[in-house]
Amino acid sequence: MTDLSPAAETLSDITTELFAVNGALLRAGDALSARFGLTSARWQVLGLLAEGPQSAAHLARERGLRRQAVQQTVVKLVEEGLVSTSPNPADRRAPLVSLTAKGTDALARIEPAERLWMEHLAGGLDPDDLKATLRLLRGLRAVLAEGLPPTAVGGADAADVTGPA
Repeated sequence: MTDLSPAAETLSDITTELFAVNGALLRAGDALSARFGLTSARWQVLGLLAEGPQSAAHLARERGLRRQAVQQTVVKLVEEGLVSTSPNPADRRAPLVSLTAKGTDALARIEPAERLWMEHLAGGLDPDDLKATLRLLRGLRAVLAEGLPPTAVGGADAADVTGPA
């Protein structure tokens, strides 16, 4: 990209790094969770359900995923006996997904390995940098939740977005 403001150029670099970090986290998470008979996707859903019963749509929104992908993961977790579904009093079409005793046990078994992994990753990082990064990512997520600006959706070129040169 050319002619970006310094902030936009840095954000572009951050985005590139986030894609790479996401891939690395998923690969490492898959390797770690495989030792416990899980995948990163299944582990993420189980972890979210530790907070209490939720619909597949809510789980998808929490992770920024497609509802269909989360629903497929939930189906597999139900088949494995790690979660169960029950009627949702707020929406009959969206059953609530809950951890079973087996699912709770799976999370308890993976937790020590997760703790060691997080300590390893955080070991050389400054706690203040981590807190600043978390604030930045939460702010970026909030802006992304607002959607693309209308000019970007309509396929505007740089002149349309930034104004006259």
